[in-house]
Amino acid sequence: MSRVIRTCERHHVASMLVFLSKSVNKTMSDSIAASPAASSGYSSAASDQPVVIRSASDITQLVNRGAAKLSDARVVIAIALGGVFLDAYDLGALAFGMKDITRQFGLTPSGAGFVASAITFGAIVGALFGGYLTDKIGRYRVFMADMFFFVIAALACAFAPNEWVLGGSRFVMGLGVGIDLPVAMAFLAEFSKLQGRGNKASRVAMWCPTWYAAISVSYLLVLLLYAVLPATHTDWLWRLILGFGAVPAILIIAIRHRYMNESPVWAANQGDLQGAAAILRKSYNINAVVADDADKTPQVKVRKAAWRNYGTLLQGIYLRRTVLATVTAVASSFAYNAVAFGLPVILSSFLQQSMISTILFSLGLNLCFAFVGGLIAVRYVSKFGAWKMTYAGYACQLVAMIGLALVGRPADGGEAAISIAMLALFLFGQGFGPGSHTMTFASLSYPTSLRGMGVGFNQTLMRASSTLSLFLFPVLSAALGTGVFWVIALAPLAGLIVLTAIRWEPSGYDVDAEDFNAEAGH
Repeated sequence: MSRVIRTCERHHVASMLVFLSKSVNKTMSDSIAASPAASSGYSSAASDQPVVIRSASDITQLVNRGAAKLSDARVVIAIALGGVFLDAYDLGALAFGMKDITRQFGLTPSGAGFVASAITFGAIVGALFGGYLTDKIGRYRVFMADMFFFVIAALACAFAPNEWVLGGSRFVMGLGVGIDLPVAMAFLAEFSKLQGRGNKASRVAMWCPTWYAAISVSYLLVLLLYAVLPATHTDWLWRLILGFGAVPAILIIAIRHRYMNESPVWAANQGDLQGAAAILRKSYNINAVVADDADKTPQVKVRKAAWRNYGTLLQGIYLRRTVLATVTAVASSFAYNAVAFGLPVILSSFLQQSMISTILFSLGLNLCFAFVGGLIAVRYVSKFGAWKMTYAGYACQLVAMIGLALVGRPADGGEAAISIAMLALFLFGQGFGPGSHTMTFASLSYPTSLRGMGVGFNQTLMRASSTLSLFLFPVLSAALGTGVFWVIALAPLAGLIVLTAIRWEPSGYDVDAEDFNAEAGH
């Protein structure tokens, strides 16, 4: 059986690498509620030594200490990251086609703004509801459902006859984007061990290089289609780019349906110890057995999902963590969106280049600095912690923005080189710092009972910040010129201030234990 499992792992890694740019690992599973495999007992590959389960806290402790042997749980992480990949791809895919869309549909500036911003508004709504549903009905069900938003919306975008259908489809796609991230972060946190290399913080940080890989794929796809499409069919370019998003979504649906499991920690918190034990046997190869007297063992009442839990995020021990997670996320999103999505504009103003060379330059900066920075975050967060790496990342970004503001518009090759170096420093700081770890703060500041809503709340405000920065950057850039960098510099400065005021380190901290601690403020 173990040989079969390993063979399946190799097969599906090959499929996922196409979309995750070698940034994710592997594993396989099925839902206990929706899959017969999950409830069929443990595999013969499981450890012969039984592990007796008496409470939900026993489940959490097993997962946290990395008790699995020859585990399939890594594939769940890969599948979760597949959703993150789609989030990034669909958010960025439209940027390259806006000029053609505006021309084809005869859009006014307000019409173009409606089409461009529809997905972010959908993501705001999706994050709010997605966080609640993730905690209410479970990770697996939400995970399966949200992919259909991507498929339907991508195909509708590709065949949109007018701006209203296109904008509405992008809004629906945004719902999927907003719903997917809270549940993806929950899976990354709840299928990982607590400490050491590959811990929860490291797994959550993997969302960052996956995001940059998706952005890079969108750049490469644009270049490929631009090169192969006949000049008479260039109007198809944006439709093909948007429609392509349905391909990985369908693949992920197939893989999720066949191999995904519910989170054992969430299942245990719902009182389903038998189901949680089945997941441990299936996904972790742990011979977990529920004790005969488990029903007689006093169980700690775990917080149930409810809309009022959003208020809990602003009370007691969670208030400081929520403030830290929110400010760092909003600051990171505002600065990154202004710089990253404005990168082609910035570069073309520095270096009088063609669109193709500008795209290639942007691609190179993203891969060499933002993507590499994200990989460094994954590798070293277990050693240095999320707080220190985020602080250092914001410091790099502040220096970069001040440098860009002081140089202004480059007058010669030397100043242009300095400006490009500052952009590289900004993206590198984003990659290993706030770009990776704002999600760590959002996911690991709350126990299982609050995690979905914690990430949902964080993402709602973060998406709002993204929308604001995407709107303001062109306006401020036109009004202030290179002086806009002083405005952007306020974002990393705000991040540094809140990090200095609140020294909270989620990496290596057993936050899930708070669900079983009466003093945690139920």
